[in-house]
Amino acid sequence: MVRSKEASGSNLNPDRPGPASTAGSGGRRIVLRVDPIACDGRGICAELFPEMVSLDDWGFPIIDGSPIPPRLVGAAKRAAAACPTLAFHLDAG
Repeated sequence: MVRSKEASGSNLNPDRPGPASTAGSGGRRIVLRVDPIACDGRGICAELFPEMVSLDDWGFPIIDGSPIPPRLVGAAKRAAAACPTLAFHLDAG
């Protein structure tokens, strides 16, 4: 089961910028998305992108839904490309 930090009751990391304070490339917000049906909890996303992904007790990713800072977009793209089930991806809005 993939959960967001808001849904799980965990506190957001104060070191991470909130939705209003960061934007992705070209002024668009880029956020992480995980398909909970496709994800099988291997944890590769958290290994490659620990700045914004943590794992629950079963190895499924926990993401907070905040936009990815521009300096981390490259790392996020690498993590999405490495997902063996294609469950981890970026969404620009």
